[in-house]
Amino acid sequence: MKPEKPAATAAAQPELPRTGTQSIERVVGMLRVVASRGRRGMRIAEVASTSGLPTSTCFRMLQRLELEGLVVRDALTRKYFLGPLLYELGQLAEPGYRLADLCDAAMSALAEQTQDTVYLSERRGLEAICTHRVLGDYPIKALTLDIGIRRPLGVGAGGLAMLAAMPEDEAEALIEANAHRYARFARFDAGFLRAEVQATRERGHSFLDSAVTPGTAAVGVAFAAAPGERPIGAISVAAISSRLTEPRLAEVVRQMQQQLRQISARLAAQASRPAAGAARR
Repeated sequence: MKPEKPAATAAAQPELPRTGTQSIERVVGMLRVVASRGRRGMRIAEVASTSGLPTSTCFRMLQRLELEGLVVRDALTRKYFLGPLLYELGQLAEPGYRLADLCDAAMSALAEQTQDTVYLSERRGLEAICTHRVLGDYPIKALTLDIGIRRPLGVGAGGLAMLAAMPEDEAEALIEANAHRYARFARFDAGFLRAEVQATRERGHSFLDSAVTPGTAAVGVAFAAAPGERPIGAISVAAISSRLTEPRLAEVVRQMQQQLRQISARLAAQASRPAAGAARR
């Protein structure tokens, strides 16, 4: 374990220039970049290429973030990971509910029914983040995502389902904002995604086959906290491509919609309860 740095050391370090909200945006953006690889970490060259910032700028920012405990750098691999301070602050955060907890029973039932891998994706601004995963019993598993992985909204069946459930102008604005990022994901580009969004709206569910991971298919359905609202999450089922062909695909979609009704009921029940903070006052 590294020895704790004295407080004087932090004060002596050169600070990055501060320009108000711009500095905050750059720091948050840097944390999002590091988080985009989940627990695999990123080397400085990957951080620079993903963020679009000069390597020297990334290095200075990461140095400061490491000093504050927001990132850590592995001495052996030279990879950066999210740091302990983020975990400590997260322990103090008090959301109204944790979506993964509300969805767990329905996802477990779906994994048992389909025997395939079930994912929960949640929207975070321009991105979708995988927040929960339940494995089925089928011996060949589609492990396309780890918990914590972030991808541009629209990449993957869950993110595509959420994008298609948004109003057209909002979805188009998101595609434009993420257009430069899609090229990193196999067949994805803005034109391909627009066509898939339209197909998803017509079907009522998303379906991608070998679009991100060759030989793997996935189907996704989005859901909102209440009828008529923007989607907050999506459930997706992923399997090897041969397991998600008609007519089995239609049956999997039917099972997903059945379990989503259970999730919607839990969300409605949660919304009717007083907030934990209000209960203490």
